[in-house]
Amino acid sequence: MSEAVAAPAAGTAEAPSAGPVVSANDLTRRYGEGETAVDALRGVSLDVPKGQLTAVMGPSGSGKSTLMHILAGLDKPTTGTVTIAGTNITELSDTDLTKLRRRHIGFVFQFFNLLPMLNAEENVVLPLSIAGEKPDKGWIDELLGEIGLAQRRDHRPSELSGGQQQRVAIGRALVSRPTIIFADEPTGNLDSKTSGEILELLNRSVRELGQTIVMVTHEARAAAIADRILFLDDGLIVREARDISAHEIVAAMEELGES
Repeated sequence: MSEAVAAPAAGTAEAPSAGPVVSANDLTRRYGEGETAVDALRGVSLDVPKGQLTAVMGPSGSGKSTLMHILAGLDKPTTGTVTIAGTNITELSDTDLTKLRRRHIGFVFQFFNLLPMLNAEENVVLPLSIAGEKPDKGWIDELLGEIGLAQRRDHRPSELSGGQQQRVAIGRALVSRPTIIFADEPTGNLDSKTSGEILELLNRSVRELGQTIVMVTHEARAAAIADRILFLDDGLIVREARDISAHEIVAAMEELGES
């Protein structure tokens, strides 16, 4: 194991000095009751700094998807709190939580989730349309250029490749300039070449647009572009890594599989 991989106290990730846009404190999530209860998270605390890409990895059943869903307000913790842009989202009503997600959160999913009857541009601006906001033409033109779809803006999803559809999904996540984007296996449904292009786009979104991203992935190459990697196992953050190679990430995952 590389010396770049450190093991903080179980369940806790050390935060960089930059101020966090998302904070989680002592999250637990239990499904079911009694002897059949399953503890997906067992006390996770972390900060997500502004303008960084954080990757979350772990074996199947480690709690990584549960953690992302709770951070994004798609699920509620059994105990613990999540704060986004200074607001404790665990105390919000469903209506207020929906409003907060519209203002502060973007999503990128593995299977794109585009509306087939809308063209690329209409899918990108959909979050603004739902919120009743008028898109800024200059920003939309710039964004479509950034994601490489300026010449495909009038094409429907069925007329686009898988990589182009994921670019639309990323544009949709970026269009409202959210506080944070959550990406769930964004390259999991793409071939190697297209995956590389999508990873480059996500990286540019952070470096050039100042976006903050949390990405759940099982791919070492995807995690290697992150500013830091959080490794989950059995509902706890057991390691945090920075500046390590895809090979070292694979080694870390293999070690978790043997634990």
